Amino acid sequence: MRKRPGIGAIQKQKVEQEKFKGKAVELQEATFEQITRQMEVFRGHLEEFASKHREEIKKDANFRRQFQEMCASIGVDPLASSKGFWSEVLGVGDFYYELGIQAIEVCLATSYRNGGIITLGELRERLIKARGKAAHHQNISNDDILRAIKKLKGLNSGFTVVQLRDGQDSSDFLIRSIPGELSEDHAIVLKSAEKQGFVSVKTLKSDLNWSEARSLQILDELVRDGLAWLDDQGVEKRYWFPSFFTPLTKGAD
Repeated sequence: MRKRPGIGAIQKQKVEQEKFKGKAVELQEATFEQITRQMEVFRGHLEEFASKHREEIKKDANFRRQFQEMCASIGVDPLASSKGFWSEVLGVGDFYYELGIQAIEVCLATSYRNGGIITLGELRERLIKARGKAAHHQNISNDDILRAIKKLKGLNSGFTVVQLRDGQDSSDFLIRSIPGELSEDHAIVLKSAEKQGFVSVKTLKSDLNWSEARSLQILDELVRDGLAWLDDQGVEKRYWFPSFFTPLTKGAD
């Protein structure tokens, strides 16, 4: 018969376990303090770098994107507030908040035509035109606009970014400026309509293998929300998407 450990042995084992736990906590605290110090040093170097390259960050869109990514790698958000170090030294906070307001103005001005969805490419062209001389001093990129739009989400403004496919090209994104969510089916139809600017029930049945009922339901929802226009004058009904009309022709709004 196996002999059970005595009370003394059990108590000794508990003491050893407590010592081990205490040492583990001590090591965790020491490691955390070391990492914290390293992050503070890194943050200091980042601020020094930002001050030194202030003009490049403000004027060069590609340099600005790389700076944003470098900040994100250590958990620093230059856009977290329009006040403080990042705004005073760099002006990046004010830059993005101003860009966000201008994006709102453009989206509202064009919503009667496109139903509240605009391509990133058209939005960028209109923003550059609206900013005028400022654009020569601070070039705005697709990345700048996407960051500004994402900041607007915190205001419950209804602005959302719809990504049609993986990538960073302007044709990969749509900006929705009215409250509500686009379903996955809605996004699929938008992607299908992108090339020609329109789709039909026949197109969706052929390209997506959808039933006629499903195709009609999604298209009717898009027409109802003002995102698509129904053209029933031809042999086949076509659903046009003004979001994909060629932007900024001479004399256009």
